[in-house]
Amino acid sequence: MNQKRSLLELIDFYLVTDSSLSKKGTLSDVEDAVAAGCRIVQYREKSRSTKDMIFEAVQIKNLCGSKAIFLVNDRVDVAMAVDADGVHIGQDDMPIATARALLGKDKIIGLTVHNVEEAQEAEKSGADYVGLSPIFDTTTKNDAGNGIGPESIRVVKDAISIPVVAIGGINKQNCKSVIKDGADSLVAISAVLCSEDVKKETQDFIDIIKNTKMGI
Repeated sequence: MNQKRSLLELIDFYLVTDSSLSKKGTLSDVEDAVAAGCRIVQYREKSRSTKDMIFEAVQIKNLCGSKAIFLVNDRVDVAMAVDADGVHIGQDDMPIATARALLGKDKIIGLTVHNVEEAQEAEKSGADYVGLSPIFDTTTKNDAGNGIGPESIRVVKDAISIPVVAIGGINKQNCKSVIKDGADSLVAISAVLCSEDVKKETQDFIDIIKNTKMGI
């Protein structure tokens, strides 16, 4: 069994890489986030060749080590090539059943969902967690659509038993509401990657999430 699966129950801040937003480069961002305590990293890269992605993915996997789950966005082939911990896919990507057949039963598969029906279908299909998106309006994903609001998180959370990761337009000003409404974890791409200190921003989010979960 994939030993990283136990970390899924502990995730709080979820790092998604984006080389177009990064100030110091993807590898630096991952290193800083993991050093701050981030337990899950998704390598999302849209502009590099497959060869370059595999080369970079190997380095990210090494940076994550045993401390963080390492997932590849969309690219099941890249995940297989570097033996990543799993993948995160979207509604229009490879079906979960196909990804599972290729990756094996022990790998982690996350799926982006937009409503309760998609979340329930994701769990039924064997997803290990769902990424509910977009919570707020976002500029980092052009096709994300309008924000569905943090109150939608509770509806989805109550309908499934796998973790719910909130995505889309989240920052330090609104992240408390996301956790209070039931998200197990959250993604804040621009808020972290566009900063000058990824480690500090990651740590700040982790602290806010933990304190909010504890009711502080």
